[in-house]
Amino acid sequence: MGIRILDKYIFKEVFKTFIFGICAFSAVFIGSGTLFRIAQYITEYGASVASVVKIFVLSLPGVVIWTFPMSMLLSSLLTIGRMSGNSEITAMKSCGISFYRIAAPAIVLGAFVSVFAVAFNEYVVPWSVESYNNVLKYEIQGNLAPQSMEHVIIKDIKDGNIQRLVYARQFVAETNIMEGVTMQSFENGKLRHVENAEYAEWKGGEWEMHQGIIYDVAEGESQHTMHFETQVLPINENPKQIVRGQKKPEEMTMKELNEQINIMKSQYVNTKKLETELYQRLTIPMASLIFTLVGVPLGMQPNRNSSSMGFVMSILIIFVYYSLMTMAGAIAQGGMVPPVLAVWIPNIIGIAAGGYLMHRMAK
Repeated sequence: MGIRILDKYIFKEVFKTFIFGICAFSAVFIGSGTLFRIAQYITEYGASVASVVKIFVLSLPGVVIWTFPMSMLLSSLLTIGRMSGNSEITAMKSCGISFYRIAAPAIVLGAFVSVFAVAFNEYVVPWSVESYNNVLKYEIQGNLAPQSMEHVIIKDIKDGNIQRLVYARQFVAETNIMEGVTMQSFENGKLRHVENAEYAEWKGGEWEMHQGIIYDVAEGESQHTMHFETQVLPINENPKQIVRGQKKPEEMTMKELNEQINIMKSQYVNTKKLETELYQRLTIPMASLIFTLVGVPLGMQPNRNSSSMGFVMSILIIFVYYSLMTMAGAIAQGGMVPPVLAVWIPNIIGIAAGGYLMHRMAK
């Protein structure tokens, strides 16, 4: 019974400091970034109060997701450090409670925050980023004209099954032309028909493909080939609708990112940047648990100035981790190491450091 009360006490104290950390770090990010951008939107575009409020609210999820690991580190260091400085840890150990048992509530909270952050990053952040960009483009900037972009993907899905997939290497807004066009048609989920064209032009209310080749596919092999000079691309979207329907990587869920990667790989496009983004959707939220494993043993050191030391140590550890994360991202995108391995480098180092500190403190 006493152990349960102790668990609740430690969990509650760590959780309270965790909430404080989210508010503190979010305020720093908002003050140094979001409010500055909002001020620019007001002065440059004359953004309305309603649009400014939307921008502010929609920017919060993207900010908060970055504060979870930082807040877990801060809460572990400050809470455990305060308890150690007040000799509470010494009293617990004198009652025969092991280090691992004392650390358990904080580690459980860290694991819960990591799982929650993965879900938050999958279901809330992409939606908020997409909504933010829409408000910025269409309400504040009033940018209704289609813009040039790379890697355009158009899907025709009926009853949950993909019927047609169109990929264009590039859309040029000035000429309303899609370059490097590939159309794939499916039956019962199987590829049956492929059309490749050098470019497709929006003309007379329809897309005309030029200088292309047609393949009929059966059992995974090309059965029939035919060249054409001009062919109508059977999609109804105009340039404005196509551009508006495209998503940036940060606006996609992990499932959408994975689909985008597979489509681009089929067109022999380098996808390392997208793969890095995909795998970081897991590694960054997992940092909450890793920071807890590092923060708890470091906070155990008896120090009367635990609060100030906790802040300093938090800043140093956060700086080291995010420096490693930046380097790992560059390595992944550079192709020196496969992205799925490269993005885990900071977490592997963090787990090793946390494991070592936990083991040393337990002795």
